[in-house]
Formats: sequence, C-alpha cells, structure tokens
Amino acid sequence: MSIDPSSIPNFGAQQGPQSGGGQPSGPIVPDQDLVKQLLDQMELKYVVDDEGDLAAPWEDFRTYFMFRGEEDQQVFSVRTFYDRPHSIDDKVQILESIDDWNRRTLWPKVYTHTHDDGTVRLIGEAQMLIGTGVALEHFVSSVVSWVRASIEFDKWLIEQLGLEKDVDGEGGESGEPDSE
Repeated sequence: MSIDPSSIPNFGAQQGPQSGGGQPSGPIVPDQDLVKQLLDQMELKYVVDDEGDLAAPWEDFRTYFMFRGEEDQQVFSVRTFYDRPHSIDDKVQILESIDDWNRRTLWPKVYTHTHDDGTVRLIGEAQMLIGTGVALEHFVSSVVSWVRASIEFDKWLIEQLGLEKDVDGEGGESGEPDSE
C-alpha cells in the first residue's frame, strides 16, 4: 500500500476531488513502513530507536510512533515527550494548564511524569485501535493531525507559562524537526 500525496490533509487550502490512485478501498492494518512513508511525505526526519520505534526529534521534544499489542487488539500510539524540565514547585500551575488543554482539545492528551529527582516533564499521547483495520485516509489524517497538535501544544504551553524560547529567527522554529 502507498499513500497518495493528495490524501495528506493541508488544513486550510481547498482540495480538489481525491483520485483513487491505487489506494486500497477497504480497511488496512497500518505498519511501520506506512508511517515511515507518511513521515517522508511530511518531510519529517525520523530515527528508529533501540526498541524499534520510530521517533521524530524536534528541538524541545520527541514524538514516537509505536505499535503495541497483538492482532485484533493492536494499538497505534503517537506519544510526544516534551524535554523541557519543570520544577516540582511548578507542578500545580502545570497541571492547571494541561487540564485546560485537555478540556479544550481532543489530542494530544497531556499528562505529567515526575522523576525521582523532582523534575517534572510532560508527555502527550493519542491512540488508535488498528488491529481490525482502519481506512487509509482516516489513518493518514489522524497521524498528521496528531503531529501538528503535538507541535501546537508546545507553542501553547510556552505562551501559557510565559516560558522563554531560544529562537534564532522570528516565529519560533520549534515546529521544525531537529537536524540531527
């Protein structure tokens, strides 16, 4: 199976009618190769980690694309680990902010993880049951939306908490993948 580039949503510009382009007409069970192809078409750099998961690194966070479970119960998860450390003293303010985000948005759902040293980090996550198959267009649009929402959450949190960013140019480039 392959992804028709016209099926990648652009969220804003009008799109013409979609051609079949040889895409499967029924449900498909996505796999890592399909995700790699989608990331390539989105022009996102990625690596495969030691556990075999795909990861797209940005300057202040990493987004992982993971398949878990077996057969009919397989789940595809997009999980973003935000690298910016927060102090345990700031956790109440962070929780209030992410509760607001979680109420207002569908994804990613964000939660905190407190390390043994008291450092608080944030994790965003969206999941889809794929074991019984999904429509290719639904899978593609969901993954694109989840990636964009993960980037938007980082920008939103910086704004909400008044965090300073290291920005070389105007507009904040945290939406661009790392060049590593």
